[in-house]
Amino acid sequence: MGLWEAVWKSGVLGAVQGLTEFLPVSSSGHLTFLQKILGYDLGGGSMTFINVMMHLGTLIAVIVVFWRDILALFRKPFKTLLMLIVATIPAGVVGLLFKDRIEALFDGPQGMLWLAVCFALTGLLLLVAELVAKRQKEQRPLGWGNSVSMGLMQAVALFPGISRSGSTIVAGTLTGARREDVARFSFLMSIPVILGSFAVEVYDVAKTPAAITQIGANGFVGIAIGIVLSVVFGFLAIKLMLRVIRKANYIWFSVYLVCISLTCFWLNALGIF
Repeated sequence: MGLWEAVWKSGVLGAVQGLTEFLPVSSSGHLTFLQKILGYDLGGGSMTFINVMMHLGTLIAVIVVFWRDILALFRKPFKTLLMLIVATIPAGVVGLLFKDRIEALFDGPQGMLWLAVCFALTGLLLLVAELVAKRQKEQRPLGWGNSVSMGLMQAVALFPGISRSGSTIVAGTLTGARREDVARFSFLMSIPVILGSFAVEVYDVAKTPAAITQIGANGFVGIAIGIVLSVVFGFLAIKLMLRVIRKANYIWFSVYLVCISLTCFWLNALGIF
């Protein structure tokens, strides 16, 4: 792959990853969709490594915005830290047991159709969350029940097209937690998930070093640019999403997800992808 091609393709993936990780539209779904559209598939596990590297950019964005909250996790009585650990367990278990099966499902011939279904499901969840939030008269501080529900939904979001931020925010909203608490906890939940994915990927790469050598020097230049763009757009997406959550205004995200779901459906029905 030439330098210019590697730069612009990785740059697009990084920018989209940064935006969609925190907006409730599924970053993994968009990366899968774009890789199919752009024909960006190096094979041999290389694309999984590239995706994880783009996620590291959004991890940096979370740390920049929430560094005070992260430090507060390690102060007594450690309740939020413990809730965060428990909420991370479902995604960790599902990821370890079913990661390869999920990837094979979406990489297969019906992958675009599965994306269409998952995008549509996320849009429906967001619409339900907005309707419920508009009718809520009382919001409670985030507790164990809310955090466990958010953790279970984060596990479901391992399917590309199911938004991690969207599903966790929906779970927190439907269980009556305060929106600001839900937003903060949802963003903090991304940290162990991204770190866990990175650790697993590093382990897989150690077993198959060809996945790295196949990327090449040009590919790594593109990855570096993609990470920078992921940080910048991730920071902007967090700021935007914090405002959106306060108003519980998700309707436009639902409309967008329905549109991209229909696009995926027709691409599959026409035999293009």
